[in-house]
Amino acid sequence: MKQPKTLFYCTECGNETPKWAGRCPACGAWNTVVERPEPAVKGKGRASSSRTAVLRKALPVTELGDSAEIRFSTGMGELDRVLGGGAVKGSLVLVGGAPGIGKSTLMLQICGKLCGFAKVLYVSGEESQHQLKLRAQRLHVESGNLLVLSETGLGEMLEAVEQEQPDVLIVDSIQTLYNGALDSPAGSVSQVKDCTMALMQLAKGSSITVFVIGHVNKEGSIAGPKVLEHMVDCVLYFEGDRHTFCRILRAAKNRFGATNEIGVFEMGDSGLTEVENPSRMLLSGRPEESPGTCVTCVMEGARPVLAEVQALVVGTAGGNPRRTSNGFDYNRAAMLLAVLEKRGGLKLSVCDAYLNIIGGLQLDEPAADLAAVVALASSYLDKPVPGDLAAIGEVGLTGELRSVSQLAQRVAEVRRLGFKRCMVPAHRGLESVPDLQLLPVRNIGEAIRAALRG
Repeated sequence: MKQPKTLFYCTECGNETPKWAGRCPACGAWNTVVERPEPAVKGKGRASSSRTAVLRKALPVTELGDSAEIRFSTGMGELDRVLGGGAVKGSLVLVGGAPGIGKSTLMLQICGKLCGFAKVLYVSGEESQHQLKLRAQRLHVESGNLLVLSETGLGEMLEAVEQEQPDVLIVDSIQTLYNGALDSPAGSVSQVKDCTMALMQLAKGSSITVFVIGHVNKEGSIAGPKVLEHMVDCVLYFEGDRHTFCRILRAAKNRFGATNEIGVFEMGDSGLTEVENPSRMLLSGRPEESPGTCVTCVMEGARPVLAEVQALVVGTAGGNPRRTSNGFDYNRAAMLLAVLEKRGGLKLSVCDAYLNIIGGLQLDEPAADLAAVVALASSYLDKPVPGDLAAIGEVGLTGELRSVSQLAQRVAEVRRLGFKRCMVPAHRGLESVPDLQLLPVRNIGEAIRAALRG
């Protein structure tokens, strides 16, 4: 009898290798490569995965139609924005995020909107039908077009789809789904890949829009959404701290629209509420006449969002000063501190410095450099930044100010939120903006003097 072949795979990214290694060659994670036998296939192979396969004929590209994809609204404007204008018929969408962040709540809420014109099948492997009923009552989702099924078997789920013929299928979650034709347990890399492939064939062959929920696990013992990103049409990440009210839905991949779009939601007792004006929400409760805070404007996809940068600079108690950043790139924060000391004349090497972005935003673009510099200088000098001032610009190693993309849109958002003054790089000419004074600055020295004057 032929011995089963032994394979090794990474529990973090799912990469398979013929031999063991201490570090995964694909994702670089340490101590994540584990051994498993090659999965044995029972009977005639993966019949449940291939039942939805459709035989297609290759055609010249000149004979293909150029009709646009069929889109429909999910009923939630923020979700439609992230999807690129609405969900696409026959697409496979992966919604990933940490357990308990609100993915199931989001999916069940859109069911209430979709059931007005479509038939929805909600398949849950984590909750019973009674639990789904209680959740639906709490979210005020009541419709005869919403069908719920508590099932973990792939074959049984596909049979339910063939019987009910829904327009939208929601699977919660992909880690609980398993194919009985494989020997590996549910949640393993082979099971997740096989079940996702079956759902992809179902979506493309039957023109059913499929939403798949996937959990992100730091331990790497369960294959997370990283394994599936190349297989699905759209990857959405639901981010935020479960102990705060703000939730951000971010598109990491979208074959039918732009990426890096975000949708902002507020978590409440009755579910998620859309936040149409995230800038106003993120700036609510901002302290007045308090040193160490400055407002900037960043671009999240095509949407300008105002964010508050807070800084705290205090004398260090030990020999090595401490540097901490939350929501701001750590290496960039260290660079800005060095530029402030060298070009701004502030003795920060003997101080602890802390940077924080309010609202759970992650600022990963250089447009927030100037606001971070102004906030750090304000905290060091203990002088407040005027509440009607915003700062936009990139800081170079020589202390100069560089322009950023889409500056006109950012300035327009600053004016719309009621700010009276905005610091911008001097060499980028902008037309005058009504009710907004533009303060062009060439370097961080001029910026600090302009922001902390008086």
